[in-house]
Amino acid sequence: MFRLLSKESNIFSVPVYIGFLFLIFLSLNLLDFKYIDVFPAIITFTGISLGYFLFNAIALNQFSHLPLFLYTIFVASFYDGTIDLGLAFTFLMSSILLLILTSQNDQLRKSSFTLVGSILAFNYLVFPSSWPMGVFVIFHIIGTSGRIGLNLFRLLFGVILIVLSYFGLMYLIHYTTWDKTYLPFYGKFEALDSYYPLYILSPIALMLLYSLSDHFKHYNEKSPISRYKYTFVLVFSLAQLITIIFYMGTNYEYLLLLALPSSIIISRMLRFLPQYWMQEVGLWIIVFTLAIFKIVNFV
Repeated sequence: MFRLLSKESNIFSVPVYIGFLFLIFLSLNLLDFKYIDVFPAIITFTGISLGYFLFNAIALNQFSHLPLFLYTIFVASFYDGTIDLGLAFTFLMSSILLLILTSQNDQLRKSSFTLVGSILAFNYLVFPSSWPMGVFVIFHIIGTSGRIGLNLFRLLFGVILIVLSYFGLMYLIHYTTWDKTYLPFYGKFEALDSYYPLYILSPIALMLLYSLSDHFKHYNEKSPISRYKYTFVLVFSLAQLITIIFYMGTNYEYLLLLALPSSIIISRMLRFLPQYWMQEVGLWIIVFTLAIFKIVNFV
């Protein structure tokens, strides 16, 4: 199976995977008799679908089927058919941000920071727990931009435009009270009483840690472009992980935030394993681990 998924994907691959994703979303929402909310599901589906196009933009996996397959099963395992509207917007906004920041058009990427700031501000207003994404973008500008001050100003200008528009609208409708949950770390820390069923995912967590250690072990052997792109994925993962640690609680659909970077990191780890049997066993461990996690949550 690993050899089959290691083949190069073509232009027809992404629509096929998106079609399969649509069937997953449709079946899960139809099976959820307690609560069916179409609008958040559509937004989430759109954001996750955009993720398929990001694999080619980031280009760390030799355009193979493996990351697309892993991304699909991650989504199928973590999405339960119901999702918060703010979190749904976060998936969509994160995908749009990554499409902009990973664009091959330098002019587009460098001239879009006002738009990026506006997207960050809007996402923060509908989902305050997304504030780590703003920190990620700031670090990205500092680490990659030749005109840091100008681009930070553009980012801030986009944020100010949305914030002023929001406060103006709230003032017109006479909503003048301040919600303190918009302050980072003000909300209640969602400590877990039990790590069941999260510990079922421990094999995948160990694979991610192994991939991280292997990356730094062979850091100097990688090309500058590969190092940059991998660091980009790691910093993005860290931003999403902060949101998960502080705000997830038992809302396991937050794990969808790590579906894209985990697919990239694990697929690269599997590709560089020294023996074929290790690659095959590793792939099936991921499949069975996610299947067990899904069954436990569904039951």
